[in-house]
Amino acid sequence: MDALSLIGIIIAFGAVFGGNYLDGGQLSTFLNLPAGVIVVGGTLGAAVLQTPKGQLRFALQRLRWVLYPPASAAESHLAKIVSWAAQARKLGLLGLEESAEKETDGFIQRGLQMLIDGGEPELIRGAMETDSALREQRDLEAARFFESMGGYAPTIGIIGAVMGLIHVMQHLTEPEKLGPGIAIAFVATIYGVGLANLVLLPIAAKLRSCIKIEVQGRALAIEGIVSIAEGTSPKAIERKLGSFLPGNR
Repeated sequence: MDALSLIGIIIAFGAVFGGNYLDGGQLSTFLNLPAGVIVVGGTLGAAVLQTPKGQLRFALQRLRWVLYPPASAAESHLAKIVSWAAQARKLGLLGLEESAEKETDGFIQRGLQMLIDGGEPELIRGAMETDSALREQRDLEAARFFESMGGYAPTIGIIGAVMGLIHVMQHLTEPEKLGPGIAIAFVATIYGVGLANLVLLPIAAKLRSCIKIEVQGRALAIEGIVSIAEGTSPKAIERKLGSFLPGNR
């Protein structure tokens, strides 16, 4: 689990509720069920409406990256590729068949299989780069889903505020009903802005950072497999791919 994500959530909400407490406010001030239903339900409904079923399912699957982000696989990819380069020099490309069968990363496995089948370096590069770009596009669509929710939430909050004010205007002669209406008006706005800026947009940004790590790992794999196809020595491949490691960027 990513402890920094939890710390960020605690700091964000702690600052809001702590500031309210220091200003003399009560936690109950923020608890308003009608406002929550309007903002959360409206935001979710609008985002679901614009998103195809497959993309929606994938976006929810990628949500786990917020607390369980993918670790950088650059170092493990580098070690495997250098090992494969040494095997290819000693046994030929057909000597990599066993390694291809054992490889668990589907992206790398397909590239390695093209290498074993005798694919030209540029053909291998083109196929793997296309595969990587499609994966990146799918992942970015997941991030955009939460970005769209972050865009809708403040507007839905304003809708909730207007609804609250309409409720107030209908009961100007009944003072006891003015309070709940005003509460919905202001709390709905807080819910909308807070949901967008404390939750949804940060989630989208976190997913984008995870996507970048995944793309860099695939880029390393592409360069490594193409280098093997070009007959580059293991030592030269290791030096070439070293720039992809996080500590060298």
